[in-house]
Amino acid sequence: MRLVIARCSVDYEGRLRAHLPLATRLLMVKADGSVLVHSDGGSYKPLNWMSPPAVMRDTIPDETDRQAGVESVWHVAHQKSDDRLIVRIYETLHDSNHELGLDPGLIKDGVEADLQRLLAEQIETLGAGYTLVRREYMTAIGPVDILARDAAGATVAVELKRRGDIDGVEQLTRYLELMNRDPRLAPVRGVFAAQQIKPQARTLAEDRGIQCLVLDYDAMRGVDDSASRLF
Repeated sequence: MRLVIARCSVDYEGRLRAHLPLATRLLMVKADGSVLVHSDGGSYKPLNWMSPPAVMRDTIPDETDRQAGVESVWHVAHQKSDDRLIVRIYETLHDSNHELGLDPGLIKDGVEADLQRLLAEQIETLGAGYTLVRREYMTAIGPVDILARDAAGATVAVELKRRGDIDGVEQLTRYLELMNRDPRLAPVRGVFAAQQIKPQARTLAEDRGIQCLVLDYDAMRGVDDSASRLF
């Protein structure tokens, strides 16, 4: 990766035109051909960029640019479109190259698969006397995350989300409508379980007779964070 801090202006030409006037910015040139223009604010998102596949040429400025104080001009062209990024560099404050090597990628903790596994292992979280039938119970319209039976032997379908919203409730509703047509399973009631459940989703679920359950992921995986709590 090449990192350049420079006083520069940036023009984007293609499906639209955009201009960044002269200012000090961070320019990132990645091994995949992408070029990103960052400022010191605006969070993580670049001000402008060229996504790969792209080719960059560092050229000598023409007479007009030289008279304006331009040291060099980057022409970044996308290889599958007419989009171009033109970076005029007036002063280079820093220029370095770094070999980052292969990245293993982001390893997510607390995704829905983790919640499903933990809840299946700790099915009593749903209530005393619950037993697991199976994970990923397949229906004609997709898999139900967990199929269980309560203490009375009734069938329970559980839909798991990290953040529960209305779409998740609608998804569980469709599963319940289908499963309740199967005499081997009916009657089937639903549990909507998530680490967070939005108020609108809770209202809709309860209106449809679906139980809502908020899961404490840290507690389920045995992490004691009591030392970090004030009360």
